[in-house]
This record gives sequence, structure tokens and C-alpha cells, in this order.
Amino acid sequence: MKQSKATVAVVTDSNSGITREDAERLGIYVIPMPFMIEGETYFEGLTLTPEAFYKRLSDNSDISTSQPSPADVMAMWDKILEDYDEIIHIPMSSGLSSAAHTAIMLAEDYKGKVFVVDNQRISVTQLQSVVHAQDLAEQGKKGAEILEILMKEKLEASIYITLDTLKFLRKGGRLTPAVAAIGTILRIKPVLQIQGEKLDRYTQARTMTQAKALMIAALKKDIEKRFGGDSSPENVVILVAYTNNKDAALEFQKEMEDAFPDHKGKIFSAPLSLSVACHTGPGALGCAIVSRNDAVWDGSAITEAAVIRE
Repeated sequence: MKQSKATVAVVTDSNSGITREDAERLGIYVIPMPFMIEGETYFEGLTLTPEAFYKRLSDNSDISTSQPSPADVMAMWDKILEDYDEIIHIPMSSGLSSAAHTAIMLAEDYKGKVFVVDNQRISVTQLQSVVHAQDLAEQGKKGAEILEILMKEKLEASIYITLDTLKFLRKGGRLTPAVAAIGTILRIKPVLQIQGEKLDRYTQARTMTQAKALMIAALKKDIEKRFGGDSSPENVVILVAYTNNKDAALEFQKEMEDAFPDHKGKIFSAPLSLSVACHTGPGALGCAIVSRNDAVWDGSAITEAAVIRE
């Protein structure tokens, strides 16, 4: 990867959803997240594709997430610091993985050259932070300044997700078998929320139509309570997220544009990270909102990522 004019390199993990190809194009470094599948280790984007992941998920394989090894993280940092003065490292939320705490501990040995951003983001909201950090670096901001800006914005994001099945919440220990069985019989569709540190229950619905309406209402409530009441594209970015059900996501995208007409043509769909999909399973559908910055990822397709600067 060629060094840009910036003296600060931006590093993230594959939980952000950015591919290695797009990272190369945008000048961002990505650490692949490890997954344990039936006792073997796979690395997202290297030896594990989304297609293979969902195939193993549907086959009821034993799948668990892990964190990058300290040796791998430090090896990447050491290589980057041969060309850059500083690093901004943006891992997934510390509420969902210990990778952030590990990175913070490792950064202590780098004497102010590595800044770890634990701003409680994952997947599409994490990617917005990554793109924002890269833009700030290209503006000439130093690592400490970028860290301060991203941490100030840390809670200016939400993700809401509804599930097609309770099976994977049960497998992950977030539901007891009895509760999962009752929920399945009653056809309950939980709506989960990632706002701040953890994946939490937000509400529940009986149909996907009702669940989508509840998520749209949740975004409108967030706009009123947390984003100053301004729903314009100049103030917030709205995204649709999904797991292995792109057609349903595109349909939901149109419904979101009807609900937020100012965002027509500006709401995009993107896959949720595989780490989230481990808990939600295939068929999950969600939406996200983040504060608008000078540079945002347009979200139209991760393999065709673009940055909009206004």
C-alpha cells in the first residue's frame, strides 16, 4: 500500500465490513477477524468468505468469534510505522469483543504513536468512523486530534436489527432453550439495538412488517432525542443493514426512503459484519443512523465503496 500525504495511518478490523480491495483503494489497513469453525481457525476476507460463512451457519456448524492475536496486531503496526508517524486504530466495540482492550494495552508500548479508538461502533457505523478518520488524517490532523474527535462522536450512532429466527440467539446463550421455543411458537421477532457498548433487546414484534415499522419509529425517536430533531441528510446518515438477504434489504431501503423522503437516493444497504451475524443468523434486517461528517461512506455496495466529501 502506498503512503498518502497523511502522516497518520488508519487501521480497522474486518468487523467494519470494508473489504481488502476497498481498503487498498481508500488507503486503510484492515486486520482480518478470526473465526473458529468446528475447531479450525478462519480469517474473514482471507480464508473465510461470507458465502462460506453462511453455508457453515446453515449446516449448524459450531462457529464462534475470536480476536486478532497480539502478535498479528503488533506486526501490522510495526510495518505501518515504517512509513507513517502515527496510527489510529479503530476496532469493534469493546462491549462486543475484548479486541479493543487488548489493543489499548498493546498501544502503551508504542509511546504515543498508536491511538486506539474505543467508540463503541461495529459494522456500518464502525465503517463511517473509519472513513471519517481517514478524511481527518488527509486534512493533516494528528493522531491525538483524530482520537478526540471520534470519541466525542462515539454515541452519535445506533443500529436496530430484527431477526428471522431465534435459533442463533439461543445457540449463543442469549436466550434459554425454553424461551427460544416459546418465542418460535408465538412467532416473536425480537428487535435488537446496538447503541453504546452492547447488543441489547430493544422491543419485539409478531411480523417482519411490524418489526420494520418499529425500527423506523426508533430512528425517528433517535433523531428527535439525540440528533437535535434534524433528519436532513446534512445532519445524519441513514443506512440499511442485512445478513444474507439483499433483496429484502433493498425492499426495506425503499420503505426507509418513504419514511425519510429527504434521504431518497441517499439511503444505502450493506451487509452486517459476520461477528454480528453469528448472533443474529441469516435473514436479519436492520437499519442504522450516524451523525453526518464531512466525509462519509456512501454505502451503496461494499465492493464498490466510495467516499462522498461535501
